[in-house]
Order: sequence, then structure tokens, then C-alpha cells
Amino acid sequence: MTAMNDILILAIESSCDETAASVVKNGREVLSNIISSQIDIHTLYGGVVPEIASRKHIERINRVVTAALEEAHVKKEDLTAIAVTYGPGLVGALLVGVSFAKAYAWALKKPLIGVHHIEGHICANYIENKELEPPFMCLVVSGGHSHLVKVVDYGEYEILGRTRDDAAGEAFDKVARAIGLGYPGGPKIDKVSCEGDPAAIEFPRAKIVDNEYDFSFSGLKSAVLNYLNSMEMKGEPIVREDVAASFQQAVVDVLVGHSMAALEEYGFKKFAIAGGVASNSHLRKAMEEECAERQIEFYRPSPIFCTDNAAMIGVAGYYEYIKGVRTDWTCNAVPNLKLGER
Repeated sequence: MTAMNDILILAIESSCDETAASVVKNGREVLSNIISSQIDIHTLYGGVVPEIASRKHIERINRVVTAALEEAHVKKEDLTAIAVTYGPGLVGALLVGVSFAKAYAWALKKPLIGVHHIEGHICANYIENKELEPPFMCLVVSGGHSHLVKVVDYGEYEILGRTRDDAAGEAFDKVARAIGLGYPGGPKIDKVSCEGDPAAIEFPRAKIVDNEYDFSFSGLKSAVLNYLNSMEMKGEPIVREDVAASFQQAVVDVLVGHSMAALEEYGFKKFAIAGGVASNSHLRKAMEEECAERQIEFYRPSPIFCTDNAAMIGVAGYYEYIKGVRTDWTCNAVPNLKLGER
């Protein structure tokens, strides 16, 4: 049920291979969350093919937006504003969402709000945790991003650490491919590692000298590939469950270690995780245990809100809207957009 003074945001997300649309009411209530995934298509190629992703977004976006409005029982004329991811991401994929959102907002004479994709992931934590408010610390881990962020206020962030090379999710995909699990790597490694020994193989945990909170997973990925090559050359059997479990443990150790060290240094008592890798069961369990030991409140979105979705963009768009942020018609896709930039 909606009232006259409710703020209704139609949100669109198309930064990678999910075409998504959502209607969010007053920043915290998701009325609809439609996600059209392309995983089955890109699995054939072992990863996301940007050109195919863009074409599929074009095919699906109108139907997805229509379905979001129907599920929310909201007429397009009753919308308050249109929010859309404009970066970072695949430039062609972003352009589809941005172009559609601009046309939709123009036709309806509604405000347009460009939203940063990583900000959306952070804001996913507000959906199911109504009590959560800044300031808090958030770890964003996905296929393209590994960020440790101080959430100072709504829309105000300070990055403590970021990836220097491969993001955590990217490393999961590459290692999964190397041990024959295929794409997408994260869920498959998570599942297979349950049958393996996380202490079977000692893989490295990288530390960055000039910023202890930055991440690097390319060395870990290379260590896994070197291990596989070495075992193959020696003719020794490879237990992929052990490889998956040991690799995953190394990633989890780094993510947890950096997060706990930052929480201790900055004195935060609230901590959240976000992004696709945040749905990893081993990471969630490890974070929960470490936070409980330190008496830190731990927040994590349900897996459906960890993956790329438009509901999180709608939440972020709401807080931008009430701050008075409006995006003009020159809005364009920005594939390498940094958090905090506009």
C-alpha cells in the first residue's frame, strides 16, 4: 500500500550480465526485485562476453522494467524518480541501462539519479536491516571489486583499502576454471570446498607494504596455477576439493584479517559485507565468528541482494534523492568510476 507522500524509486541495474529492475519505497522497502540473469549464456564461454551481455540487456530491459512495475503494483506515473547504475562496469552494458533510464525519466518528466554500483552494494545492507545506519565499516567483495570502506554517512565514503590487481571474485572464477569447475566460479568453489581440507595446501596470503588494507589476489591465483602445473608434471593426483578449500581459505583469511585489523584501528562497532562474494558461506561464517568474539554487530545481505540487483540501486538512489542529488541529461556510462566520484 502506498501513500501520496511515499517516495517511489524505479531502479535499473545493467552493469554486467544481470538485467535488473526494482521499485523501492521510502528507501528501505522493496516492492519488487526483478533479475534476468545471463549466467547460462556466458557459462558456454567460461566467463562474461561483453558484447553478448550488451545485446541481451537490450532485448530484456523493457520487459524487466515492466515486470518490476507490475509486481510492485505501481503505475509509472506515480514514480518519484528513476535511479540507474552508471558505473563502474562493462561500458556497453552500462550504456543500455543509462540510455533506457534517461529516456524513461525524460518521457515521464521525472528526476534522474545516477548511482555508483559499489554504493549500491553497500546500501543492500539497509534492505533487511532497518536499524542499520551510518557510520559503519563495510567490505565490498565481488567479481570486479574488493573494497574496505568507512561508511561515514549516507552517500559519504572513505576507502581504506582496494584491490591492486585481481578482485576476490575474479580470482575465484580463474581458479575455478583452472580446476575444471567452470563458470561462475564463486558458488562452485564454495560448494566443492565443503568436501576438501582447507589446510591441505599452504597457499600465500599477500600483504601490501605501503597500505596494509589493500588487497592482492593475483599472487594467490598464480600459486594455485603453479601448484596444478607442478603436480601434473610430477604425475601426482590433484584433489580439486583440497585445492578449492585451500584457495578459498587463503582468500577468507585475507578478507577477514584486513577487516578485523581495520575495525580495531578505527574503533567501529558495526561491520557489514556486500557484493557477490559476500554470499560465500565460509566467508560469512568466519566474519560472523570474528565479529561475535569482538562484540561487533555484523550485517550481511541475503544472497539475492549480494548478487547484482536493482533493489540496492533503488535504496542508494533514495538517499541520493533526499539529499537533493539530481543527474542531468548528459549522464553517461563511466566504466571505471571511482567510489565517491560523480
